[in-house]
Amino acid sequence: MSRQALVAAGASIVLGLGACQRSGEDLTTGPAPQATDARLTVYAVNYPLAWMAERIGGDSVRVVLPVPEDVDPAHWQPSPETVLEYQSAGLVLLNGAGYAGWVGFASLPPGRLIDTTRGMEDRFVPAGEGTHSHGPAGEHDHADVASHTWLDSRLAAGQARAIANALAMRLPGREDEIRQRLQSLEADLQRLDQRLAAAFDGWRDAGVLYSHPVYQYLDARYSVDGRSVTWEPGEDPGEPEWDALAGRVADRPAAVMLWEGEPLPTTADRLHRMGIEPVVFRTGAGSPASGDYLALMEDNLTRVVDADVARGEGDH
Repeated sequence: MSRQALVAAGASIVLGLGACQRSGEDLTTGPAPQATDARLTVYAVNYPLAWMAERIGGDSVRVVLPVPEDVDPAHWQPSPETVLEYQSAGLVLLNGAGYAGWVGFASLPPGRLIDTTRGMEDRFVPAGEGTHSHGPAGEHDHADVASHTWLDSRLAAGQARAIANALAMRLPGREDEIRQRLQSLEADLQRLDQRLAAAFDGWRDAGVLYSHPVYQYLDARYSVDGRSVTWEPGEDPGEPEWDALAGRVADRPAAVMLWEGEPLPTTADRLHRMGIEPVVFRTGAGSPASGDYLALMEDNLTRVVDADVARGEGDH
C-alpha cells in the first residue's frame, strides 16, 4: 500500500471509529465481553502473539484476534467498529518492528499497548525489499526492518516474556501461574529453535529461494542465506519473473524454494523442471486452519526435513 493510501486508510480508521470475524483455535471473536466476564480481554495483531497470550494467561484471559481468514494480518485494515473493540480491550499486544501499520494511525490507549519487541531493536533484521502489491491489501512495501520477528524462536521467547510481564501486572494474584506457563512456553520455543537449527543445517549450501520477503529472521537465525522474490502462491508469476529467476539461478544455483502456501501446480511443475524443490513453510502470522502454532511449525519442520532427504537422494 502506498503511503498516501495508508494515510487515507488510517485517517478513516481514526475519524470513523462489521467487526471482522476470524480467530484461531481457543481464540475468541466478536465484541468486547460484558462486564460480567471477569477475564482480562486481550486483543492481538497477529496469531503468534494471540497464541502466546492464550498459553500464558490460561483461563484468566479472553484473547481476541479479529483478522479475517485469508487476510495477512501484517497488511490488514480493521473497520472502525473493530478499532473500537481494540480501544475497549484491557490489553493490546503489538508485534513491533513496523508490523501492522494501521496501529500507527488508530487512536489506541497508550497505557494498554504492549510492544512485545520493545528493547530488542538491536536484533531487528533489515528487510531490504521494495514495494509490490498482492491480494486485497493492495500495494505495500517491505522496507526498513523485517517484521516477522517470531520466526527467530529466541525473539519469540522475548516477546512471550513481554506478554507475561504485562499479564502479571494486570492479573494480581496470578503471577506464579503466569510465570509457570511462561517457563513451559519458553521450553517449547527452545526445543523448536533446536529442531529448526538441525533441520536447516543441511540447507546452508543448498541454494535457497524465498517466494516472498518474509523469512528474514528465519534466514538470519539459521544462516540459510536465501534470496527473495515476490511471488504469490495462488498466482502465476508471469514470464518476465520466470526469465528473471532463470537468470538468477544461472548465476547462483538454487535447490529449494520456501512458500507461505501451496504454489499452483503449474508453478511447482516448472520449478521442478528447473531443479528447484518448492517447500511450504507457513509463517503462522494468521490463525491456522487447525491446531496451534507449535503444530504448524511441526508441519513446517516435516516438510523441511523431507525436502532435504529428497534433495540428498537426488544427488546420488
